[in-house]
Amino acid sequence: MNSPYIHEIRLPSHYNPDQRYPVIFALHGMGSDEQDMLRLMEPMQSDFIIVAIRGPIVQGSGYAYFQIKSIGNPIRELYDASVLGLQQLIVDLSAKYAIDPKRRYIAGFSQGAIMAMTLSLVIGDAIKGIVAMSGYIPQFVKDEYMLHPDSELSVFISHGDQDHLFPLQLGEDNANFFRQHTNHVTYVPYNGGHQVTPELYQQFQHWLRTDANLTTEDPKGLNS
Repeated sequence: MNSPYIHEIRLPSHYNPDQRYPVIFALHGMGSDEQDMLRLMEPMQSDFIIVAIRGPIVQGSGYAYFQIKSIGNPIRELYDASVLGLQQLIVDLSAKYAIDPKRRYIAGFSQGAIMAMTLSLVIGDAIKGIVAMSGYIPQFVKDEYMLHPDSELSVFISHGDQDHLFPLQLGEDNANFFRQHTNHVTYVPYNGGHQVTPELYQQFQHWLRTDANLTTEDPKGLNS
């Protein structure tokens, strides 16, 4: 498989190609890289196939999936290209590895969250759920993309009340938008900035394992 998207894959230690495993496609923020997401998703590796994907555009000392004209206003051509490229990579890797097609997840932070939400809206039942931390949905996606999210899509959205890049209202808008399409929305506003706090770190892990039917535990605060 020749993909323009550099990516690293971590397989469960008990990986058996004759079985099927849930997968997390992990997308980083602007100026970061796939190694950050591998570290973030490391606790999930015992149960999930982890695919950390590097953005194709050099951005400072890291990478990006798209560039922006201003906050909330991506360059459309670059954005469209990444949406199509990531879709194809998901298809290609799903054919190569023992991935359960009913338990495919996309998790992203900041720019990665933006891409995760968009992908879930355009590729329908190919995605079981998303974890979108500190992102937004571009207006042109809402207005001009062909949207057909699965009605059973599971959505975890989090946003900090002190986010200096994207105000908390964007997180609330994200959750409300997805509530128009699915009844399975978990929205977690938290006390913090544009970051993954230790509590959020535990919450999204629990949410993923629960949604993939891998645990029944409930950490304090998730469903309160």
